[in-house]
Amino acid sequence: MSRGLLLLVLLLLFGHGAGGPVKDPQPGISDQDLWWGSDQYDFAVVLRASALECFWHMAHQGEQFYLNYMVQWVTGVGNDRHLAVTVNSPKGYLVAEAGEASGEIKFEAKETGFYQMCLSNFHNRFGSMQVFLNFGVYYESSDDTKRQKEEEEAKKKEDMKELNSTITTMEDSSVRLQSFVFHMWRHYNFARMRRGTDYYLLMSNSTYVTYWSAAQSLVILLSGYLQLFFLKRLFNTKTTTETEKPRC
Repeated sequence: MSRGLLLLVLLLLFGHGAGGPVKDPQPGISDQDLWWGSDQYDFAVVLRASALECFWHMAHQGEQFYLNYMVQWVTGVGNDRHLAVTVNSPKGYLVAEAGEASGEIKFEAKETGFYQMCLSNFHNRFGSMQVFLNFGVYYESSDDTKRQKEEEEAKKKEDMKELNSTITTMEDSSVRLQSFVFHMWRHYNFARMRRGTDYYLLMSNSTYVTYWSAAQSLVILLSGYLQLFFLKRLFNTKTTTETEKPRC
């Protein structure tokens, strides 16, 4: 009995501290290092009348932040294709804004954090619109960094062997190729935006021409029927008898 009581006291003294909640499971990693998700996103969103939609994207200091957008279709009476776009810094300051139907916002991130992108459809009080978005971040080295890399490469070339020099050249070529592929992907997404916009414009024009042609055909048929009806009324004569004769 005394041995069991002693074991219970030891568990109460030492077990509580060892089994308590962990406040920081990864003390060596900051919150900013944990947010290394996808660098690019592209999707379409529908904005209702006078609606406001906001999105957030992580960017680190020194990275190039870009946002491409294009209005694909608009409904309602006014059919105003203007879209109000704003980008705010992690501290809430306005970084860039635009107000056209399509455009591109690009800047260098001055601080690390989540940048807010807001789309407002306040121009259309009674209509919706669909907007295609393509945004993300990429890194471009500055002139000082390039100069420093060139000096380091020059120093390394003096000491490195031919094999190591070949590997360095292959690495530089692969990095350059990756950058070219990324920019080509951006232009491809912009072409996708334009293709989607043209498709919806063609569908809208086709629907408009179909309904307008049907309405005009109905008006032509109705006017022809009315003309024939009144022409027949002009030649309408009554049969006469001996008791009922037409009077002058």
